[in-house]
Amino acid sequence: MLAFLQVLSSGVAIGCVYGLVALSFVLVFKATQTVSFMQGDLLMLGGFAGLALHLAAGWPLALAAAGAVAAVALLGAGLERVALRRAIGQPQLVAVLLTFGLGMMMRGGVASVPAAAQEMYRLPFAADTIAFGSLVLAASHLWVVCATIVLMLLLAAFFRCTRAGLALRACSEDARVAALMGVPVARMHTLAWALGAGLAALAGLLLAPVTFVHLNMGFVALKAFPAAVLGGLTSLPGALAGGIFLGVAEALAGLVLPEGAKDVVPYVLLMAALLLFPHGLAGGRAR
Repeated sequence: MLAFLQVLSSGVAIGCVYGLVALSFVLVFKATQTVSFMQGDLLMLGGFAGLALHLAAGWPLALAAAGAVAAVALLGAGLERVALRRAIGQPQLVAVLLTFGLGMMMRGGVASVPAAAQEMYRLPFAADTIAFGSLVLAASHLWVVCATIVLMLLLAAFFRCTRAGLALRACSEDARVAALMGVPVARMHTLAWALGAGLAALAGLLLAPVTFVHLNMGFVALKAFPAAVLGGLTSLPGALAGGIFLGVAEALAGLVLPEGAKDVVPYVLLMAALLLFPHGLAGGRAR
């Protein structure tokens, strides 16, 4: 039972990271109808930026994390203004290839730094544990879960109680009607890309204590995308729920199935969901 609870806590923590990356996919898709394939590279960039500010620049950990998220969010906004805005109205493949290419450029930029390309880093408190009687849990897992809960409450307040959040919701429902009502759609697209990039960077910082910070950590987005699809690609709560579901399923599969089989579980579940729930679990089963 203790082993099961430890595996379950690990699955929930990893699932929260999947859910945050899935949220970044959904935010961008709802506002711009574009699937961004650079979210994993933004996640990796956020991890390295936070680590550099904390270890190299000597910033306190909280300030370094905030600075890294803000920097990556500004990068997302800048990329939207310079390059991604030109893909609006073009075939979907244009935006897919553009985001994929931008992600490869980020990866190449980080790989050009010798220390980043050759080393794997962990944050100082990554090995800390918290004991509840005979149950010992990783402190990093609890931090991830708590941070995800706080972030979801903040996002809910932003979308319900602020003018920018309400305007972004209006654009995601119908951009043309929102424009007719005076909503600055172009600025809302920039805000959506900035929020999506910031969420991906935050997910990278939360993943850093759980795993190493390394050049390939952005591959976690390949498992977060099925979580976004499970949520329907239009539901923020569905994306988070899909991420936690996949994380728990993957962890339990690693406990009972042969080694390596757990990596197949997210895609098996994705195929089953696409067959049974074409509009995602939040959209219900279609006839």
